[in-house]
Amino acid sequence: MSEQTLQQLSDKLDQLISHCEQLHRDNALLQQREQQWLEERKQLIEKNDLARSRVEAMITHLKSLKEGVG
Repeated sequence: MSEQTLQQLSDKLDQLISHCEQLHRDNALLQQREQQWLEERKQLIEKNDLARSRVEAMITHLKSLKEGVG
């Protein structure tokens, strides 16, 4: 193999290594974002459940008031 061919191969290998390192960083960032989205989703589900419980309690209370008046 000529010196030029070896240098080209070395350059391509360096590019590949650099690309792999970037992919690892991107993957780590995406995993972090996924965890954040999952946590936010969990919190929103909890808030939704709480709101549903409160609305159901208000409806029950209003029905009991209506029955008491009627």
